[in-house]
Amino acid sequence: MTKTLLSFGHGYSAQALTKLLLPEGWRIIGTTRTAEKAETLAATGITPLVFPGDDVDRAIREATHLLISAGPDADGDPVLRAVGTQIAARAASFEWAGYLSTTGVYGDHSGGWVDEDTPLSPSTRRGQWRKDAEAAWSAIPGLPLHIFRLAGIYGPGRGPFAKVRSGTARRIIKPGQVFSRIHVEDIAQIVQASIRHPNPGTAYNLCDDDPAPPQDVIAHAADLLGLPIPPAEDFDTAEMTPMARSFYAESKRVRNDRIKTDLGVDLLYPTYKEGLAALLREAE
Repeated sequence: MTKTLLSFGHGYSAQALTKLLLPEGWRIIGTTRTAEKAETLAATGITPLVFPGDDVDRAIREATHLLISAGPDADGDPVLRAVGTQIAARAASFEWAGYLSTTGVYGDHSGGWVDEDTPLSPSTRRGQWRKDAEAAWSAIPGLPLHIFRLAGIYGPGRGPFAKVRSGTARRIIKPGQVFSRIHVEDIAQIVQASIRHPNPGTAYNLCDDDPAPPQDVIAHAADLLGLPIPPAEDFDTAEMTPMARSFYAESKRVRNDRIKTDLGVDLLYPTYKEGLAALLREAE
C-alpha cells in the first residue's frame, strides 16, 4: 500500500524530507500559500494544494501520515483553526503525525543546557505561540503525535557565505551568547527515522553537537572563503532591527541525545564546521 504524507506548510524542511521519501515510493501532498509556489512543488513530484483555498478534506482522508510545518500566530495554529475538526475526526487513522516546533519553547537559560524534559518557559512571543501550538496538537485524542523542536536551520541557500562575500555579514558580540543549529538534511533524516520507528507522545530536539557563539560561525565562514573576518560589534551598541535583536534574547545549549539513543541517528553534520564545508563544496 502506498504511503501518503500530507504536509501542511510544505517549506524548506519538509521539502528536504520529500527528497528522502519520494524515492521510496511515497505520495506527498504538500500545501503552500500561492499558485506560483504550487507549480514549483508540482515540478518536484509533489501533489500541491493551495492552503487556505483549495479543499483539503480529501487529502486528510487519504493521508496515512501527517506533517505540520505551518507556523502559529497570535490566533493560534492556522491548520487547527481551518481543519482541526477534520483531523481530529480521523486522528487514530493516521500511522504517524509530526509537528515541527522550535527550541525557542525552552526560553532563555543563560547558556545552560536543556533537554526534552526541561520545562517549557518561552521568553519570546513566538516561543509562546509554539508552546501553545504544541499543547493544542497534543490534546487531540488518538493522534500519534511526535514533536520536533528545531534549532536554527541552515543548509543550501541558507548559509552565511553570501553575506560574507557581499561584506554584509556582522559579528555581533554578546558575552555568553550561544546558539544551537541544525543542517536541513539532518532534519530530514531524523524525521524519516521517526516515521520508521514511531513513538507517539515523544518530543525530540533537533540540533547538532556543537552549540556555538554566532560570531564564531561567521568567522569560520570567512576563513573557508579566504576573506577577512568581519569586525566585531558590541551587542549593546550595534544598530539592529527589533526582530534581529530578539534572536539574542535567549542563550542555551540544546542536548540531542534522544535522536541518537531512540532513533539511532548519526548526524551527517555534527558541527557547523562540517556543514559549512559541505555547503561550500556544493556551491563550487
